[in-house]
Amino acid sequence: MRPYGTKMPSWFDIHEIPVTADSPKDESGLLKAVQHVHAMIDKEIAAGTNPENVFVCGFSQGGALTLTSVLLYPKTLGGGAVFSGWAPFNSSIMEQVSLDAKRTPILWLHGMSDPTVLFEAGQAGPPLLEQAGISCEFKAYPGLGHSISNAELKYLESWIKTRLPSSS
Repeated sequence: MRPYGTKMPSWFDIHEIPVTADSPKDESGLLKAVQHVHAMIDKEIAAGTNPENVFVCGFSQGGALTLTSVLLYPKTLGGGAVFSGWAPFNSSIMEQVSLDAKRTPILWLHGMSDPTVLFEAGQAGPPLLEQAGISCEFKAYPGLGHSISNAELKYLESWIKTRLPSSS
């Protein structure tokens, strides 16, 4: 069943809105979507892009997919940025994260007034990552709902610039 009976394009099924830390997870659909993201990353790397120059960023469901894609990618990437996302998987996924993937830094930004992906759903993610030894910076934005602010984008820009290899 779809939330409110609606059908819309998505990477994987979302079984309830608002999304909470305890929402049901569609791991099989999620892993199919991860394969698509990995294919895009592989294409960039095959074209000569240094993996350290690859940053994956996503909003809402795209943020949840970004997180999973970066964690399950076999190489260290420049980083992953999650905007208003959540951890859409169970702990078994964390056991599949390679040592190289654990070196990919994560930036997690979330509005404290988000009615769609609740702030507590976003807040629950970083401790899960930190327990696995993954660097995650979490930034909360008071008053921000389910959207991306200019302040978040400016912060993302500076975060990426500090992580790009100086040769680029």
